[in-house]
Amino acid sequence: MRKIFIADAHLQQPGDENYRRLLCFLGELEGNLETLFILGDFFEFWIGYPTARFPQYLPVLDGLRRLTERGTRLVYFEGNHDFHLGPYFRETLQAEIHPGPAVLSLDGRRLYLCHGDQMDRQDYGYRLLRWVLHSAFTRALTAVVPPAAAGGIADWLSRTSRGKCQDPRHARDRLRIPRAFAAERFAAGDDVVVTGHFHAPLLEHPSLSPGKTLVCLGDWISQFSYAEWQDGDVALRTYS
Repeated sequence: MRKIFIADAHLQQPGDENYRRLLCFLGELEGNLETLFILGDFFEFWIGYPTARFPQYLPVLDGLRRLTERGTRLVYFEGNHDFHLGPYFRETLQAEIHPGPAVLSLDGRRLYLCHGDQMDRQDYGYRLLRWVLHSAFTRALTAVVPPAAAGGIADWLSRTSRGKCQDPRHARDRLRIPRAFAAERFAAGDDVVVTGHFHAPLLEHPSLSPGKTLVCLGDWISQFSYAEWQDGDVALRTYS
C-alpha cells in the first residue's frame, strides 16, 4: 500500500481553503494508506498540552484519528511551528513522534526524513531559538501557561516565518541548502532525502549521486504538493 509524505500545511482555521482541501485529502486516504508521514509545520502553531487544547484544530485531528482507526500508521516529525506534540498524538492518535531527523528503511532503501529547519548550520540565531523552543523548560511551561497565552508565541513565529520567506536571500537559498545537505547524506549512505520547510516542491536525481533522490515537499498552503511512495519508488504529486 501507499505511503504519503506531507509538510508545511500551516493550518489555521477550518474555513481556510488549504484546511478544507486537506480534510478532503485525508478523507480520500481512509482505508487505503499504509503510512502518513507528516514532516513538520502541519499546524501554524502547536505546543503539546495533555489534551487537544486548540479548538480550531479539532476537525483535522478527527480526520487523523479516522485514518489511524482504519489502520494507517502515523509518523510525525516536529517542525519549527509544531513541537512537544504531547500525549494527545502519542496516546490518542498512536503516533510515532520524532523531535528531529531520523533514518528509516523502506523497501530496502535508506530514507533520511526531516522537517529541514536544521539544515542551515550557519543560521546560528535560529538554531538558538530552536533549542529554546524544543527545550524541557518550554515543555514544562505547558503545565502553567494557558493555551490562549500561547497565541502570542504563534503570532510571533508566523511573522518571523513570513519575513524570512519574503527575504530575497532566503528565496535564493531555498534549494541550495537542501541540495548541499542531501549531498552529505548521500555520501553517508542514504538513498533518499525527504524534507519539508523550504516551501519549494522538488524531486531531483543528482547526476553526481547516481541512484539517489532528493525530495522537497513544497507546501499545502497554495501548492498542495506531497510525495507518494509505492513499491520502492517516490513521486511528487499535487492535490487538486
